[in-house]
Amino acid sequence: MGLTHLDDHGRVSMVDVGDKEITRRIARAGGTITMTPETYAAVMDERIKKGSVLATAKIAAIMAAKNTAHTIPLCHPLPVDHVVVEFFPDEERHAIEVQAEVRVTARTGVEMEALHAASVALLTIYDMCKAMDRTMVIGGICVLEKSGGRSGSYVRTGKE
Repeated sequence: MGLTHLDDHGRVSMVDVGDKEITRRIARAGGTITMTPETYAAVMDERIKKGSVLATAKIAAIMAAKNTAHTIPLCHPLPVDHVVVEFFPDEERHAIEVQAEVRVTARTGVEMEALHAASVALLTIYDMCKAMDRTMVIGGICVLEKSGGRSGSYVRTGKE
C-alpha cells in the first residue's frame, strides 16, 4: 500500500474522496499524561487556580475534533456528528488517560479527529497545570479502534 497523500510524482496531494461511499465512521483514540502526586491530587480535587481541568480539557477536545481540518493540512473538513471524551484517572501512577471517540457520516475516516481531540485534551491538562508541575509527561497517543469505510474495522490489541 502506497502513501495516500502523494500523487504519481511524489508530490503532496489531498486525497480525492469524491467517489467513496458515505458511511457511518467511528474512531476512538487515547493517550496519557503523568504528573506529580501533588498535581494529580489538585486536579482530582479541582484545586487548580485556572478552574476545572477536566471540564476545560473536555471542551478543548470537542473543539479540536470539530476543527481538525484547520490544523492538519491534508485532512478533509468533516461534519462531526458526535464527540465523546472520557477521563480515566489512575491514582497509583498519578496519571490520567484520555479517550476521545468521534462519529461522522462521511466519505472518509475520522481517526485524525479522534487523535486530535485526545491530543488537545492532554495538552490542555498540561497547560492548566504547568505552573504547578513542569515534569508532566504526555505519551501513548494512538488510535484505539475505528470502524466504517473500505478498510473495515480495527481494534488495537496492545501488541502493536
